[in-house]
Amino acid sequence: MNPFYNAGIAAYSAAVHLAAVRSPKAARMTEGQRSSLARLEKEAAEVAPHGYDLWLHAASLGEFEQGRPLLERVRRGHPEARILLSFFSPSGYEVRKDCPLADTVVYLPFDRPRLVRRFLDAARPRCAVFVKYEFWGNFITELHRRKVPVYLISAIFRPSQIFFRPWGGTFRRILRCYTKIFVQDENSKRLLASVGVDNVVVAGDTRFDRVSEIMRNAKDLPEIKEFCGNSEFTLVAGSSWPPDEDVYIDWLHAHPGAKAICAPHEFDGRRLDALLRRFGEGAILYSELKKGAVPAADVRYIIVDCFGLLSSLYRYGDAALIGGGFGVGIHNLNEAAVYGIPVVFGPNHSKFKEAGDLIECRGGMCMHDTGEGRAILTRLYDDPAMRRACGVNAGKYIKDNIGATDLIYEEISQNILRHD
Repeated sequence: MNPFYNAGIAAYSAAVHLAAVRSPKAARMTEGQRSSLARLEKEAAEVAPHGYDLWLHAASLGEFEQGRPLLERVRRGHPEARILLSFFSPSGYEVRKDCPLADTVVYLPFDRPRLVRRFLDAARPRCAVFVKYEFWGNFITELHRRKVPVYLISAIFRPSQIFFRPWGGTFRRILRCYTKIFVQDENSKRLLASVGVDNVVVAGDTRFDRVSEIMRNAKDLPEIKEFCGNSEFTLVAGSSWPPDEDVYIDWLHAHPGAKAICAPHEFDGRRLDALLRRFGEGAILYSELKKGAVPAADVRYIIVDCFGLLSSLYRYGDAALIGGGFGVGIHNLNEAAVYGIPVVFGPNHSKFKEAGDLIECRGGMCMHDTGEGRAILTRLYDDPAMRRACGVNAGKYIKDNIGATDLIYEEISQNILRHD
């Protein structure tokens, strides 16, 4: 790779190691990377002595959810396959380190030539799949040099990215090392063609397949069903942050016929106590509701204080407000839209194709500020016919975009996952 790229990676690595002195997350990453390489060398010899059939890399938990449908499809079609799963972020690794879909789960080391060679010498993958935004130059060019087919899936490109800048030649060369790039939309394909990258297929986003599977296996939550039974309107606030709560909590206080389920993006004792105070009378933690502390029908606000429930909670809502849009970016819209309910979100959604699509098909609504957010909630509350129509549009949007996983699997299965 370009020496400037390698210098940049070296500087990034040094910065993370320095940050590890004070940052628990950085410390977990650096320690995890150190132990992962040795563990990979040991486990590969035992689990995959001839090399892993498939290596899938996801930066973090969100990218894993995009790659997961492909792992599940490979497991169904090739139960004998040996699968390696890697993460770069502790937020992905710590949650999925025991993922049953993979034979080995590790941290990806920094993209430095020596570490890259050591990792690939141990893994010896027959096929490599990177998810969405993963462009590690040394890994990808070394895989290409070793004649290992390498794929990018659920990718999406924008004109502002470095590939489309006059000085982006190094990164354009990375793109040409992929055997095939599966993109989400035609615009991404056109952008890549404009810089001479034509190893591209428009497949869509595997997250549509994932949320459809989640919906089919949603948990039955009788206490939530009871809670919603006497509600005129139930709002599910998913991955909620304080700026989102500025929109809907006061609105709820002004609309006594409405109820809400709040699933905060992060929750510790202090955050939960603050939410209980802010919601006020009628609020309860989900863990307390499960214990039968009060009848569910008498509760007005549920604050979710556990992981793994949100995707099942949306099925009980009349509308969803998805958090993050007043901060770093919106969270998973499709997870709610799949249930055929309207989705409301904040203005920071330019990097999320599904947000624009849902606005265009009238299944989603963007709130640019607190006042607009409350006005949207009032419209949804006051006009059930409009609310249902929006929900139908949202559900149809999801159904119309299912199928990316099968298209990608067909390519990989026919050309890669064949045993000698």
